[in-house]
Amino acid sequence: MLRHKLTDALLAAGLAALLSIPIMGIQITVDGPRIDLAWEPWPVAIAIAVVFFGRLLRGPVLARLPRPRLPDLGHPLRDNATFRRLAIGLVIVLATLWPFFAARGPVDVATLALIYIMLGLGLNIVVGFAGLLDLGYVAFYAVGAYTYALLNQYYGLGFWTCLPIAVLLAATFGCLLGFPVLRLRGDYLAIVTLGFGEIIRLVLNNWDDLTGGPDGIGGIPKPTLFGLEFSRRASEGNVPFHEFFGIAYDGGQKVIFLYLLALLLVMFTLYVINRLLRMPVGRAWEALREDEIACRSLGLNPTTIKLSAFTLGASFAGFAGAFFSARQGFINPESFTFIESAIVLAIVVLGGMGSQLGVILAAVALTVLPEIAREFNEYRMLIFGLVMVLMMVWRPQGLMPSSRPHMEIPS
Repeated sequence: MLRHKLTDALLAAGLAALLSIPIMGIQITVDGPRIDLAWEPWPVAIAIAVVFFGRLLRGPVLARLPRPRLPDLGHPLRDNATFRRLAIGLVIVLATLWPFFAARGPVDVATLALIYIMLGLGLNIVVGFAGLLDLGYVAFYAVGAYTYALLNQYYGLGFWTCLPIAVLLAATFGCLLGFPVLRLRGDYLAIVTLGFGEIIRLVLNNWDDLTGGPDGIGGIPKPTLFGLEFSRRASEGNVPFHEFFGIAYDGGQKVIFLYLLALLLVMFTLYVINRLLRMPVGRAWEALREDEIACRSLGLNPTTIKLSAFTLGASFAGFAGAFFSARQGFINPESFTFIESAIVLAIVVLGGMGSQLGVILAAVALTVLPEIAREFNEYRMLIFGLVMVLMMVWRPQGLMPSSRPHMEIPS
C-alpha cells in the first residue's frame, strides 16, 4: 500500500516537474539582441515538494475528515463547489497579474499557449466529448483567421466586428463538413476530415486573387481597447493608448493587452463549454461517444448530435483563428498545415480526452517546451513523437483524465 502511494506521489511530482520547469524554472532575459536563459531552481523545488507531499498525504488527511450522513449528502458537494470557485478565482487573479511582473518574451509565449488552449478546448468537444476523430480541425482555424484578414483588407472592418463573423463562418463550415460524414466513424471519418483540411489549405494557396496565395495577407491590424490603439502612432480617427492616459509609450503594453485579451477569450470559451456540458446537448455528446446504438435506442438523434459537435467545435477554432491573425499581423496558408491539426489533437490526447483541465495543461506544455528548446528545433518532432509513445505506454488515459463527480454513501 505504501509502495503504491509512493509510486503515485513520485509520478505526480514528475508531472509537476515537467510543467513547472518551463513555466517557473526558466527565466528568459533579453539584453539587446542577446537572449539568455536563467535557471531558477527554488520555485520548481517548492512546487515539486508541495505536489509530492500533497499527493502522499492526501489519503490520510481525507480519511480523518468526517464522513457525511445521509441527510447531509448535499453539504460536501457544496463545499467542493465553494473550494473550486475559490481556486478558480485565485488562478484567474494570478494569471491576470502575472504579465505586469514578467518579461515580454514569456508573456508573448503565454499568449501563444492561450491560442492553443482555445483550439484544444474546441477540438475536445468533437474528439473528447462526442468521440468523433477530426484530423482537419486546422481548416476551421484558417477560416476564422482569413475571415478577419479578408474583411479588414477589403471592407476595412475592425477586429471586434469580425470576431463574431469569423465564429459564425467557421461554425457554418463545421456544419457543412458534418453532413457528408454522418455515416462515417473511426478511420474513415479521420480520412475525410483530413481531406477537408487539405482542401481548405489548397484553396487558400491557389486562390491568388482573393487570398494572396502563398504570399498571404499582411498588415492585419491589432485589436483595440474601446478604439484605443496600442501603437506609437494611431491610424486616422483613432487615439493611441499611451496618449489617452498620458503615459510614455512602451511596446510591452501591446503584448500585455494581447495576453489579457487571449485570457479573456479562453475564460469565455471555458464558460460556454461548461454551460453546454450541463445542458442536454452535452449529455448527448457523451452518450454518442459511449455507444451510438444505445444513444439511438434512447430516442436521441445521432445526426443532430454529430452536427452540433462539429458546428460548436469549429466555432471555437474560428474564435482562435481571428485572434491569431490579429496577433500575428500576417497569415499565409503555411500557418495552417496538417501538423497544426496533429498538434491540437495531441493536446487533447495528451491532456486526457474530455478533460478540460488536462487540455489546458497539455497545451501549456506542448507550446512552452518547444519555445524553450529552440536549440533542438531539428529534433522537435522526434521528441514530440517519443513523448506521445511514452504517454501511450505510461498513461494512455492522458495527464488528467476526466472524471464524473460522485459520492460514496457510507454503509
